[in-house]
Amino acid sequence: MPGALRAAAATTAAVASLLVAGTPGTASAGIVAPPDKIVIEVATVNGSGCKQGTAAVAVSPDNTAFTVTYSDYLAQVGGDSAPTDSRKNCQLNLIVHVPQGFTYAVASADYRGYASLQQGATAVQKASYYFQGSPDTAARNHPFNGPYDTNWQATDETEWGQLVWAPCGVKRNFNINTELRVMAGTSGPSQTSFITMDSTDGEINTVYRLAWKECPES
Repeated sequence: MPGALRAAAATTAAVASLLVAGTPGTASAGIVAPPDKIVIEVATVNGSGCKQGTAAVAVSPDNTAFTVTYSDYLAQVGGDSAPTDSRKNCQLNLIVHVPQGFTYAVASADYRGYASLQQGATAVQKASYYFQGSPDTAARNHPFNGPYDTNWQATDETEWGQLVWAPCGVKRNFNINTELRVMAGTSGPSQTSFITMDSTDGEINTVYRLAWKECPES
């Protein structure tokens, strides 16, 4: 990837906002809100797309959101790319401290980035999330086909009845897995194609929205 493009791609933050919701069927309209602040701790950040020193995590002052700034989350093929450059991934392992009597679930996730794909090349963005000790949620895939040279956006939404809630009264780490993959397809070996989870204009990269509800009385 040319230096100028890489520098531009390294400027964007991935933001996960914790919102409130409480009405069945409307996971974005909230009437039930935790009375205390939500505290988020980052246990680990691992993966070829967020290697040590290339992902910085910061929690908002009110502890209700966190920001992950990536500087090297990019998959590419062609040109002088190595075979391992075609797939990059990142796993965030989070500790979310929830006020007593409440639980949460991921209602939707918005992903943004930039892709430059030659004619015949393809790319895919993949994401899943799960609570420690529970199976993965169904992975969501968003394909892109060349020719393509612009910002991209993908949204994953879950209906209220299908939400996977954190166990009440039990602390379980929350894992977010993302992946970027690009395939050369019928494009020439000297042609470079790439996809990045960053964007070139500093806009929000990734937003996770959480639904909240009260736990049943024991």
